[in-house]
Amino acid sequence: MTPVSNTAAPTNTVAALLAAAHDRTAAGIAAAVSHRIRSGALAPGSRLPTVREVARELRVSPATVNQAWRALAAAGAIVARGRAGTFVENVPHPPITPAGGRYQRLHTHSDNVFRIDLSRGTPDPALLPDLALALRTLSDNGRIDDLSATYLGVAVLPELEVAVRADWPARAERLTILDGALDAVDRLLTAHVCLGDAVAVENPCFPPFLDMLARLAARPIPVEVDESGMLPDRLAAALANNAPVAILLQPRAQNPTGASLTAQRVRELANVLADAAVVAGSTPMIIEDDHSAGITNTPLRSLATRLPGRTVHIRSYSKSHGADLRLAAVGGPATYLDPLIERRMLGPGWSSQLLQRVLLHMLTDDTAHATIANARAVYRTRTDALRKALSHRNIQLPRADGINIWFPVADENAALISLAAAGIKAAPGGPFAVNDHPATDHLRLTVAALPDSEIATVATHLVTAAQAMPTYRRIRRL
Repeated sequence: MTPVSNTAAPTNTVAALLAAAHDRTAAGIAAAVSHRIRSGALAPGSRLPTVREVARELRVSPATVNQAWRALAAAGAIVARGRAGTFVENVPHPPITPAGGRYQRLHTHSDNVFRIDLSRGTPDPALLPDLALALRTLSDNGRIDDLSATYLGVAVLPELEVAVRADWPARAERLTILDGALDAVDRLLTAHVCLGDAVAVENPCFPPFLDMLARLAARPIPVEVDESGMLPDRLAAALANNAPVAILLQPRAQNPTGASLTAQRVRELANVLADAAVVAGSTPMIIEDDHSAGITNTPLRSLATRLPGRTVHIRSYSKSHGADLRLAAVGGPATYLDPLIERRMLGPGWSSQLLQRVLLHMLTDDTAHATIANARAVYRTRTDALRKALSHRNIQLPRADGINIWFPVADENAALISLAAAGIKAAPGGPFAVNDHPATDHLRLTVAALPDSEIATVATHLVTAAQAMPTYRRIRRL
């Protein structure tokens, strides 16, 4: 086996790649590199230039080169080894078919057999504002007729931008509207994260984030959390040891734990990031997903207030105003958002202005405000009631925000089976763990639509599930 070289790629390697890459599209670059590997001009173990080096020399965008690198990795021709670089594979292997996503593991197709479903992670539909009423009101007032069928309109309704900016956590150089929080996170990662890049994430983490990083062949770096969010010392270690290009976090009602940043924790994290920038030149992009804005009781604490030049803040309206709106506001530095906005103009262009008009109406409508305030209160009452019922049964859980509870169990599979026998469905905790073998087992419980009359019964079954053990001996790998 040819030994792997950890030395920097010589300049003639870059020159050779340039000479072969006459077609400077992603397909042309991938074909040129693949040809050199097959011909033996790039030997197994050879280190490739970085994405940014090739992009600079070819005078194309890093995204174009990154797309080529990902295709080569998927074909088994090259492999990313973190900070060491990207190398030609020593032994070519067949393309790897990605395993089923973590998010799919949370949502099996057996919902109809359960009496109570605590697995969904979604709000109670009965507590959402009336979209049909908003549409009728806009139609009666003639606010829909002025939406012409043009491809040259503005991407964000000016009135909506004014309304959103009124309570944005910090001054945003750019503000746009995208098709939900996950769309925003996906576009930001695709635009700014390259193959092999490290991205710091909360542990436990929202599974779709991990799925996105896997599709990008990026490396999720786990940062443990407590009831106040990311732990500063763990973030410092991640910055020092992995040099992540981005940090992805949820500032409040963290899914699945319900943790929310405090003002003190924001100061601590900002200090860690400032120190890392001075010592190691580490200036990762910060992505904040405020997915439960409107239905949380905790005040928003944002790193944008301390690091506005590095923070992209996302505010979703799905859980508060309705998932079918598919809208989220995204604000932050132009250097992060302009590439995303420009690329989007080649595809969908903008989010529906009709839906933007509906959202604007609900943001300024007293009835919608009252509906959302009621939902916020009901969610707090339901989660508190279940915690209290569990406390009476000697299970103490910290008070968190949002619609989810992170529930510790002795064994995940045994707990799920125990609950299923009682007709209750919960979400497994495994897909939320950044590491393959978490030290402890949990379930995520969504109590948004849990009827008051069922709380005592559910608590009793949860106590049994928490203590359930498998009928086989499981060896935990640490």
